[in-house]
Amino acid sequence: MADQLATDIIEKIKAHAEPGGEEITTSTELTSLGIHSLELTEIIFDLEEQYDIEIEMNTVDAWSNLKNVGDMVEAVRALIAKKA
Repeated sequence: MADQLATDIIEKIKAHAEPGGEEITTSTELTSLGIHSLELTEIIFDLEEQYDIEIEMNTVDAWSNLKNVGDMVEAVRALIAKKA
């Protein structure tokens, strides 16, 4: 069961994913959703703005560190905890 942070991030990802109808969970791989570097950058900007955090990574690092939705959720969760 996803928590509120995971649910919010999944909703942001859905807005950028290719329509396919498959359910997005924390184990869903970002590449399977058709999310490319531009969409990933937009999602990261949205998350930074919503949670008042700074995600320091270029696109290459983002792809190597964020394989699935859960990786993105945990990265954001860690930044929020560090800020508190």
